[in-house]
Amino acid sequence: MSYTIGFQAKNQKSVLATEAATANQAVAIVAALRQSADEIKFIRSPQEGEMGIEMLLLLAKEEAEEMPQRA
Repeated sequence: MSYTIGFQAKNQKSVLATEAATANQAVAIVAALRQSADEIKFIRSPQEGEMGIEMLLLLAKEEAEEMPQRA
């Protein structure tokens, strides 16, 4: 499932967006954006629609549980 994360960089007026292929990648992007003082404006998925960070974390957890374990 793909995710679009919209964010606004500090001292900027425009909203930028970036894509992530998985929920886990989206969580990593959100974490990096939060550390750089960027404001998360939206998280969106074609399948789930708009969501908050808590929902993204839940989806990432479910995704990790569904992934086959590597030996």
